[in-house]
Amino acid sequence: MVAEAKWLLIDAEGLVLGRLAVEIARLIRGKHKATFTPHVNCGDKVVVVNADKVHLTAKKRKNKVYYWHTGYVGGIKQRTTEQILDGEHPERVLGKAVEGMIPGGTLKSEVLRNLHIYVGAAHCHEAQQPKPYDFAAANAKNSKRY
Repeated sequence: MVAEAKWLLIDAEGLVLGRLAVEIARLIRGKHKATFTPHVNCGDKVVVVNADKVHLTAKKRKNKVYYWHTGYVGGIKQRTTEQILDGEHPERVLGKAVEGMIPGGTLKSEVLRNLHIYVGAAHCHEAQQPKPYDFAAANAKNSKRY
């Protein structure tokens, strides 16, 4: 029995990165459903727009560093969150945050296919008619405070 997946649309403009990533991970995994089963992909499809306008609290924009290794001797590389958000693929910050919140295993890559992240306000999923999901209204801490 396969659970019917709904399509949800989240506008990430001004939302706090960590709180948004937790909610997206919960939705694409299916933990909000009564029929949740850990070994089955029963989550919803989530489309995130304006991923480049996500907000980071404290000084994480300048101080948080992503590391990777090229595979060569002395090949450790690093890049700050600010460099990634101002660079060519700012949607990767949100993607990596959500990816870190999904448990490892064979189901991880299948669950992550339910997530579609776009930089601007346009997306190519109008045919699926995603329902808007107002994450900012759930809690005042979910959105950027001035």
